[in-house]
Amino acid sequence: MDLKTLKAEVYRANLELVDRGLVIYTWGNVSAIDRENNIVVIKPRGIEYDQLTADDMSVVDMDGKLVEGKLLPSVDLDIHLEIYKAFENVGGIAHTHSTWATAWSQAGQSIPVLGTTHADHFYGEIPCTRQLTEEEVTGDYERIVGQIICELFAGRDPLEMGAVLTPGHGPFTWGKDAASAVEHSVILEEIAKMAKLSMDINGGKGLLLPEYMTEKHYTRKYGKNSYFYQSK
Repeated sequence: MDLKTLKAEVYRANLELVDRGLVIYTWGNVSAIDRENNIVVIKPRGIEYDQLTADDMSVVDMDGKLVEGKLLPSVDLDIHLEIYKAFENVGGIAHTHSTWATAWSQAGQSIPVLGTTHADHFYGEIPCTRQLTEEEVTGDYERIVGQIICELFAGRDPLEMGAVLTPGHGPFTWGKDAASAVEHSVILEEIAKMAKLSMDINGGKGLLLPEYMTEKHYTRKYGKNSYFYQSK
């Protein structure tokens, strides 16, 4: 994919966060990586979405150095870069402060698998990372957030769980490209809402979906013998 096309893709993905009601003002960001050329395209910091164009997207190398454009990249860039470096099959990342997913993040709680909607899209509970120490926050803050996310996913396929919560902050999602990352953000928000409502209805306890149902619903869609979609 040429750079112009990639910038347009990232621009559209950022606007979808607005269209889906997941961000307001300058909140949130989406990026995508060109692994052949080792560059990342990401939303620039501090600019409202209705003022952006595809040409405004910031282009950086894997060290975070701006290689095209005049606008500084999102302040969350180093989080994105750490994820790209650790997860070779991730092609796009999204970050929001959407209400329901952020509420779980602020509570410091992982989202348990309560229903098949969750299991159809995420393989297991959506994890919440540990809280950062004061030393980590005063240090290389964003890079350390990214490293903590990657440590949590060590040894597992990140595309089986394309979402994570960061305590006191908000959710990050990812996928094979920018559009997939945003799709996971949209689905995560609905799952976070459903989980909270379900737990409220059930007296705060929540009814975990049996593991065999979780396994069935995820693998029928993404397993080697999947049959969820139309046959090709």
